Amino acid sequence: MTSDDLTPLPATLLDSAQTAARLPYLLLVKELVRLLGDSSVQVPARLVQPLAGGGSLFVMPALDSRTAITKLITFTPANAGSGRATIQGDVVVFDVASGQRQLVLDGPTVTARRTAAVSLLAAQRLARSPQGPLLIVGAGVQGTAHLEAFAEGLPIREVVIVSRSASSAQWLALHAQSLGLQARIVTDANAALADCPLTVICTPAQSVVLSALPRSDAFIAAVGAFTPHMVELSPELCRHFATQGTVVVDTVDARHEAGDLLQAGLDVAGFVSLADVVRAEAFPVTGPVLFKSCGWAGWDLAAARTALAHFSSQR
Repeated sequence: MTSDDLTPLPATLLDSAQTAARLPYLLLVKELVRLLGDSSVQVPARLVQPLAGGGSLFVMPALDSRTAITKLITFTPANAGSGRATIQGDVVVFDVASGQRQLVLDGPTVTARRTAAVSLLAAQRLARSPQGPLLIVGAGVQGTAHLEAFAEGLPIREVVIVSRSASSAQWLALHAQSLGLQARIVTDANAALADCPLTVICTPAQSVVLSALPRSDAFIAAVGAFTPHMVELSPELCRHFATQGTVVVDTVDARHEAGDLLQAGLDVAGFVSLADVVRAEAFPVTGPVLFKSCGWAGWDLAAARTALAHFSSQR
C-alpha cells in the first residue's frame, strides 16, 4: 500500500467504537512486530506537561516513511470514580507524502487496545504457561482490554478478577463469561498469585497492590505505573524478578518512567526491551517474568498503521 492508495475517509473523526473496529488485537500484534523491524520509525521524546489540579497533558509524536502521528491526551487522576474518563484525547494521523490528515482516532481507545496488544505480544513470546488461569488486578478500561486481548490471543480458559470496585469486578466477570471463559472474583491478589501463572496489573498505580513472590513459571504484565512516582508492585517483588527471574521493559524509555522498578532502586537501563525479545531468534527466559509497560508513541503509530491498513482492506 502506497500513500497514493490512501484516499480521504468519508468521516475522518472516529469515535470509540469506530476506532476499536479498526484495531483488532491480533492484527495489532502483527503490526507491532512489523513496526519493531521498521528502520524508518522515529519516536521523539514525549512531552508531559503538568496541569493544575494534578493532571497532565501528554504530547506524543511518532513517524515512519509513510505515516506521521501525534497523540494528544490528558491524564486526570482526579476523575477516577467520578464517571469521567481519566484519559481523554485523540490520535491524529497524517500521510507523510501529501501532509494530508487521514484519521483522527479516539485516544483512550487507542491507548487501551495498543497497551493490551503489547502485553499480549510479550506474553506470547515470554509466558511459559500461556493457558493460565489469568489473574487481572484492576477491572477498569485496561482490565477489560487485557481480558479481551488475552482471550483472543492465548489459550486461556479461566480468569480470576480482583478489583476495589465490586460492581466493576462483577461486570468484568460477566464479560469474561460472554467470551466463553470461566470467571471468579476474589479479594486477595497476593493469595491468587499462587494459582495464576498469568497476571496483568492495571490499577491507577497509587499504591502497592502486589507483593507476594510469584510462581517459577509466572508471567506478570504491570501496566498501570507509567511515571517515576506511580507504583503497583512492591520493591521487594521487583528485586526478586531482577535477581531470580527475567525483567523486560516495553521500550528503553522505561528507564525514566518505570516507577515500580525505579522505586525499587533497580538500574532500568540494564533490562532488555520488547524489541530485543522480538528480534531474537530464541530469547532465553529464566525464572518468573516481569514485563513492565510504560507506553510509547511507537505503539500508537502501530495502531494508526493497523487502522489505515484495516480500512484499506475493507474498501
